[in-house]
Amino acid sequence: MDARTTGSSQLTAAAKAGFCERTGRRIDSGTHQPKQGQPRDWRTRADPLAEVWNSELEAMLTQQPKLEAMKLFEHLQEQHPGQYQTVLRTLQRRVSDWKAQHGVPKELMFELRHNPGEMGLSDFTQLKGVSITIAGLPYEHLLYHYRLAYSGWQYVQIIEGGESFIALAEGLQNALAACGGVPKQHRTDSLSAAYANSGGKHRLTERYGALCHHYQMQSSRNNTGVAHENGAIESSHGYFKRRLVQQLYVRGSFDFATIGEYAAFIRAVVEKLNAKCSLKYAAELALLQPLPRYRCADYEILSVRVSCRTTVDIKSVLYTVPERLVGRALTVHLYHNRVIGYLGTQAVVELPRLSSLPAHQGRRLRCIDYRHLVQGLRRKPRALLYCTWQQEILPNAE
Repeated sequence: MDARTTGSSQLTAAAKAGFCERTGRRIDSGTHQPKQGQPRDWRTRADPLAEVWNSELEAMLTQQPKLEAMKLFEHLQEQHPGQYQTVLRTLQRRVSDWKAQHGVPKELMFELRHNPGEMGLSDFTQLKGVSITIAGLPYEHLLYHYRLAYSGWQYVQIIEGGESFIALAEGLQNALAACGGVPKQHRTDSLSAAYANSGGKHRLTERYGALCHHYQMQSSRNNTGVAHENGAIESSHGYFKRRLVQQLYVRGSFDFATIGEYAAFIRAVVEKLNAKCSLKYAAELALLQPLPRYRCADYEILSVRVSCRTTVDIKSVLYTVPERLVGRALTVHLYHNRVIGYLGTQAVVELPRLSSLPAHQGRRLRCIDYRHLVQGLRRKPRALLYCTWQQEILPNAE
């Protein structure tokens, strides 16, 4: 109605706008939309659930508010075959509205205040939905994830094997060393590596208690099955893994030449995330406790004797060692991904660790290195023909 504001008559302004003079007068008087701002109290189409909502469905919801729309839809199919085939979406909206007005109150999530230097959280997670390969072979692994609750600074490490205390101890100590300080409290879920979860009690294991005492950290955990109590790390799992997978898509391949290359790729993703919280991290770092002078042992100690076949048995897995060690007793440090054998205080052999997983039950795992046997085979070459390790001894198909 610009023409009206410039002094044109009602008739002229209405003609320029393309409607009649009567409509122009209604617009001037403000009565052209008499129901504007009022709630709509009429339907534009018939209610497809009119005959069953009040008499059947609402009564079922009142009796059991946890019923879902799909179950009610199935009830309609059983009780009224052929009549309500296309009402699922309408029923879902109706049930959602009913629960918002009359349903059971939902559990609230409260935003918590995290003080700098107070809490660090850690957990193991698995990269799902994608398959990482190393030199073309599937790579089974977990990710150890540590995060400072206040600043959001985080650390991620590859873990081979399960959620053991060895993996927790190495991952946590590496994270604290990379962080440069120790929070007052370390929080996990009910990891069996940290807690003896038997008989309904959750006691610290002796080794985990000693680890926390060494770093002057108070241990804490969330209630069993209540993951959101550990939300500062659980939600970060998803965010980190989404960023990692997106970066893998950009890379164009999920295959890496070595584990070291894959670990470097993960570090690059983590560094980008940590750059976003660098200011808060710098403020929190000043309030963290200093690192102790020494690390705790992040390995298990075993004693084994080398057999006449130059093998040792470690956790139901057979390993070969150099033949010069036949008959000697070795002290073995068992890490999550490697085995180091000591003769006295001197490291004499290092091997990749194999995990005796359920998938290999019925077949004993063997870690055979032909380099450990080649001198013996030179002296007894025909032994290769009948040796039970023949396939493992050969370095490759050629």
